[in-house]
Amino acid sequence: MRITAIEHQTRKRRYEVRIDHVLLVTLSVEVFATANLRTGQEITPERVADLEQLQARHFAMSSAMRLLAYRQRSEKEMGTALQRRGVKPELLAETMARLREVRLLDDGEFARSYVDQRDRTSPRGRRLLRAELRSKGVTPQAADEPLAEIDEADAAYRAAAKRARTLSTLPYPDFQRRLGDFLLRRGFGYDTSRETVKRLWCELREESPEEAEAFSQ
Repeated sequence: MRITAIEHQTRKRRYEVRIDHVLLVTLSVEVFATANLRTGQEITPERVADLEQLQARHFAMSSAMRLLAYRQRSEKEMGTALQRRGVKPELLAETMARLREVRLLDDGEFARSYVDQRDRTSPRGRRLLRAELRSKGVTPQAADEPLAEIDEADAAYRAAAKRARTLSTLPYPDFQRRLGDFLLRRGFGYDTSRETVKRLWCELREESPEEAEAFSQ
């Protein structure tokens, strides 16, 4: 077997290596740079297989790095995404192990980052956050510590403050029902939701908690 042509496709950042005018092996710029190939070179089937394996390994890792550049991923999310990109099971396991080794995959850190981001941009209760993390493959043990740091009363207040202003012209029973349902959907417990509704009503109407409680009777 002989390499009969090598074409550099600059825009796609790859090389196409033609063998015996028939077989085509496509290599990334990075893999080609280490392969030491040239036109006219003799090449064995075993060497071709090695190059294809190197390219598959490079594709798997570079795909993972592109995914992580966009946002942090749980192990389940990463595994699913790489499978969708055609990474074979044995190479998937190798890639995942390497990512764990260099701490680019860590479900504990993922859970902490996820909870922090949610709390800053879209506050919600521990119940809903736990369900969201579970759907991403995060174990209860990995989720426990970051969830324990959530101040649910504060999170509920921040979650409901804007919505409360849009409901402020309603009678208290309607205000209580609609804002309370909103908080329950956000994963907050009944007691937290009830106290948050009362607090926001009092602030908007400049009433005492006792007055708000009287409205709810």
